[in-house]
Amino acid sequence: MKKISVLIPCYNEEENVVPISEAIIEQFKLYLSNYDYEIVFIDNDSKDTTREKLVELCKNNKHIKAIFNAKNFGQFNSPFYGMCQTTGDCTITMCCDFQDPVELIPRFVNEWEKGYKIVCAIKNTSKENLFIRMLRTIYYKIWKKLSDVEQIEHFTGTGLYDKAFIEVLKNLDDPTPYLRGIVAELGFKRKDIYYEQQKRRAGKTHNNFYTLYDAAMLSFTSYTKVGMRVATILGFFVSAISLLVALVYLIIKLVNWYGFPLGNAPTLIGIFVLGGLQLMFTGILGEYILSINQRVMKRPLVIEERRINFDNDNEEDDKDEKT
Repeated sequence: MKKISVLIPCYNEEENVVPISEAIIEQFKLYLSNYDYEIVFIDNDSKDTTREKLVELCKNNKHIKAIFNAKNFGQFNSPFYGMCQTTGDCTITMCCDFQDPVELIPRFVNEWEKGYKIVCAIKNTSKENLFIRMLRTIYYKIWKKLSDVEQIEHFTGTGLYDKAFIEVLKNLDDPTPYLRGIVAELGFKRKDIYYEQQKRRAGKTHNNFYTLYDAAMLSFTSYTKVGMRVATILGFFVSAISLLVALVYLIIKLVNWYGFPLGNAPTLIGIFVLGGLQLMFTGILGEYILSINQRVMKRPLVIEERRINFDNDNEEDDKDEKT
């Protein structure tokens, strides 16, 4: 019997962990009864009662497993690590807040059985704020144009991944993985499924300007060279203009052309333009260096505090593990 893993990353989702587990189990009972399954929650150091609820869920159903992170390791590392801990013939990743409908699960499996190694859920419509939706669309369009790899628009990572692709993820050895880019760059035969993203069932979103900026910069520095290329080309161009202006001033001085009404304005403009460009491109350079620094340090993706219901662990054992 084939086994399907469903990975649910969570952080402060005390109102959602029980309903999402019940909804997923219902999908297996109704449509996927000929498959074995496991539901793996990976908790990113929740501060509410999420962990207490997960312990109770695991106690009542051995098909439900939980990994408790020692601290919050970010919105990318935790799900990526969780995918590498699943044991099914395929792994389905979904949000805990019901924005990704559980009804997608049978559709994912159906396409997987047709031979697709990856099934991506693409948000073609959404019930989120229209302004936020517009900003996301603009971001995806720009990222797709700038990236060295053909990227997938409105793909957040929700989907199905065959065990063969999970093995690829395990061997990447990347301390700052960006799953959306990895799927586009290294993915196998892929099927896209379109759906309407729902509103959160309960709780508050954990995304803010910083997390969205972090995601944008990770994708930008991981899959584009355009930032440094623009800095280099524009730097040569501005340097050429500056050299030309300096040459003109030198000629004016040599011929003693006192009547030429230039004053100090060109000098001030040049200083401000060059200063602004230097600051901007120093910032871009810093983002690339930060990305390189994080990868060179080889820090663990996640440090576990505890895991429950995994075959080679006792239910109540605490475990510190580095990957």
